[in-house]
Amino acid sequence: MKTAADTSVDGASVDPKRWAALLVLLVAAFMDLLDGTIANVAAPSMQRELGAGYSAIQWILVGYQLAFALLLILGGRLGDIFGRKKVFLLGVAGFTLTSLTAGIAQEPWQLVVSRVLQGAFAGVMVPQVLSIIHVTFSKKERGTAFALHGLVGGLAATLGLAIGGLLVQWNLFDLSWRTIFLINVPIGILGLIYGSKVITESKAPQALRLDTIGVVLATVGLVMLVYPLLQGRELGWPTWGYVSMVLSLPVLVLFVMWQRRKTGKDGSPLVELGLFRTRSFSSGLGVNLIFYVGMGMFTIGWTLYMQIGQGWSPMRAGLTSLPFCVGAFLTATTSVMILVPKFGRKAMQVGALVLIAGLGLYIWVAGEKGADVTTWHIAGPLFLIGLGFGTVATPLPLIVTSEVPHKDAGSASGLVNTNTQLGFAIGGALVSVVFFGGLVGHTGASVDDQAPRLRQELVASAGVTPGEADSITQAYRDCATERAGQKDVAEVPPSCATPQLTDERVAPILAKHGEETTGVSFAASFQTLLTVFIGITVVVFFVMFAMPQRLRQEDPEEDSSDSGEATPASA
Repeated sequence: MKTAADTSVDGASVDPKRWAALLVLLVAAFMDLLDGTIANVAAPSMQRELGAGYSAIQWILVGYQLAFALLLILGGRLGDIFGRKKVFLLGVAGFTLTSLTAGIAQEPWQLVVSRVLQGAFAGVMVPQVLSIIHVTFSKKERGTAFALHGLVGGLAATLGLAIGGLLVQWNLFDLSWRTIFLINVPIGILGLIYGSKVITESKAPQALRLDTIGVVLATVGLVMLVYPLLQGRELGWPTWGYVSMVLSLPVLVLFVMWQRRKTGKDGSPLVELGLFRTRSFSSGLGVNLIFYVGMGMFTIGWTLYMQIGQGWSPMRAGLTSLPFCVGAFLTATTSVMILVPKFGRKAMQVGALVLIAGLGLYIWVAGEKGADVTTWHIAGPLFLIGLGFGTVATPLPLIVTSEVPHKDAGSASGLVNTNTQLGFAIGGALVSVVFFGGLVGHTGASVDDQAPRLRQELVASAGVTPGEADSITQAYRDCATERAGQKDVAEVPPSCATPQLTDERVAPILAKHGEETTGVSFAASFQTLLTVFIGITVVVFFVMFAMPQRLRQEDPEEDSSDSGEATPASA
């Protein structure tokens, strides 16, 4: 029988089934990342077929994200304590089962519960991916493994729109939106069977205890911080949300104090605070958080710009992202395997500059083309953004965990993922301020620019008097600005349903101008968002100076000290 110790690379014992195991891990990561975006595409179909209210749909989307973010740190530590393979397979099993219950849900509350549980199991499953990679691969091979992980993440985040659009549009077996969840079931079952055979078990070499008090404090603190960020815009940014975010800080400080006490007491904290004394870990997390604030803002704003502003179908919006995927693909592997090992943080800083160039080009295209922008117009900017994204984002997990002891691999992985989710949540909250904050003003300005042409067309084509044309134009402006301020873009405000605007002579003309207004106003708001993202990327560029100039080349923990850590899987 062959064991994990039978193969050696550079004198270190490695797992002979590591590449097969990586395939299972990447498929699991792809499923999670896909489910984070794919449900957004199917939301209108869910709302229509289940008769769900807007709040229920929000919980179907946000419930997954919230549960996922809250379980990541705990899920990572559970792997360290009970075994990363065991906890990973438990997460896959739960994720698969809840995908099934989501796919067969008959009531909105059933789908909400399924999505929350699905996010929770994803929070258990996902941290094991990075931690198993960290302890399974040698230092030289780890770069390749992390590069593939980063590439899969970029593909899932961008292709989620296209895949979701295709599945809903094809309506396979007359299942409509249900296929986006049911497709996980056979993949999950295969992952369980294959993963149980090729993944080698590993856990912390010394016995660790679950820090229950730490779990409670971390969960309460993160709920108080993340929930208002995720739901702020939908709830109208209530006062209690700001209070909750402020009060989350003393709770998290109390969590840190408890972790210090727990470390001295039995050496089994939920988070090993000593990791933050490592420059690569603390500075890498800082870069990661700031960068994903920008990416979270960009991803949501980009979706709004394409699907609502330009009126593109989910499938077209998803396919438009292919230049981004190509750019990310080209740099995902080269940045980790060649550029960062050779040039260190300078390679990532060049990537940040390329990203800034792509964003700047996109600002010019959005302003120049307005409502007439096409997929080909934005292919160049997206390609540059993809190149920059792959160069910056892909090496970050490797850098953050490069000096993490194997015993803390799960905890560190949970922190990396939580850090990323927090960045996305903050970025999503900023969309309300940066994108929607100026949308009403941009809409009013766009209508004012159109007004002379609109009046002339109403008089010439609809046969109304100049006085009536002025009145209709003002009513149209009120409708457009009120609609721009709606939380639910599918909801039609009362000002848009007046007989003056629905007259069959007038409606076609207003509809044509409405498309132009939406396209121009969303383009202007997106330009503002891109400008803020440039500012965030500039900050990332300078924070990178805090990172080590070069990756540490030797393993943080020699295999001789970890010899008792892995339990080989049977061949």
